[in-house]
Amino acid sequence: MIHFRRVHDISVILGRESVSWPGDPPYERKLISSIDEGRASTVSVISMSTHIGTHLDTPAHFLAGARGLDTYKPADFILPAVVVDVEDAPAVTAKMVKDAQPPGGGAILFRTTNSTGKRIASGEFFKDGVHLLPEAAQACVDHQVRLVGIDYFTIDAFGCDGFPVHKILLSAGILVLETINLLHVRQGGYTLICLPLRLAGAEASPVRAVLLE
Repeated sequence: MIHFRRVHDISVILGRESVSWPGDPPYERKLISSIDEGRASTVSVISMSTHIGTHLDTPAHFLAGARGLDTYKPADFILPAVVVDVEDAPAVTAKMVKDAQPPGGGAILFRTTNSTGKRIASGEFFKDGVHLLPEAAQACVDHQVRLVGIDYFTIDAFGCDGFPVHKILLSAGILVLETINLLHVRQGGYTLICLPLRLAGAEASPVRAVLLE
């Protein structure tokens, strides 16, 4: 049984704080029925990329024939986690991962100036976000973590060639959680819950991510 004192919502709000990746369709919600217009109920339809807002990438995102969302069990998205504050570093290094000693079989989440500067929930896209270096990704593999999270739209540097960090992590079966907001979360240990939608054949999904303290 999980015991906790506080629940930290680390998700950005779709349609208010989220932004779409350049070239991807944006989040859009349309009313098709409204109580305010005299209908019996309010009903809406949404359209968006699976990589918008706080979302989870599976290996199928970059690897042909790899695991997609519908091959996982709910327990795979409930993990012991450590939040690492990298302060004002421009990128996450291997040393930061090693110093954090993330739990094997758990998750490691990086709190950067993307959160503390209130950029990740600003609703504006920025290209110079703090990200992981490939050496940091390999350190996560070496520590046998199951999920890596970052408070940026991508775990790689924006515009990098070949998405090396994604490929290092996903090739090792490590899930990637992007666009989390760790502004009000301190460094330390938590339980992460980031359940995706149960989408058949999908490579990614938006999630409502929370940390239990």
